[in-house]
Amino acid sequence: LPVVAGPAEAAALGNALVQARAHRLLGDRAAMRELLAATQPLARYEPRGNATAWCAAERRVHDR
Repeated sequence: LPVVAGPAEAAALGNALVQARAHRLLGDRAAMRELLAATQPLARYEPRGNATAWCAAERRVHDR
């Protein structure tokens, strides 16, 4: 189950984007996402190690 992580200050960036949209400096949500994608790096993490253990953990999450 891969994880995509954004910047640590994502909440502050989201707040700034919503304020910019309110002032008509940005368009719709797609425009905000495009700006973030162009300016903020995303990290992708893939599970490593024992696949059996990861699969068991995934089943526990889905069984809740």
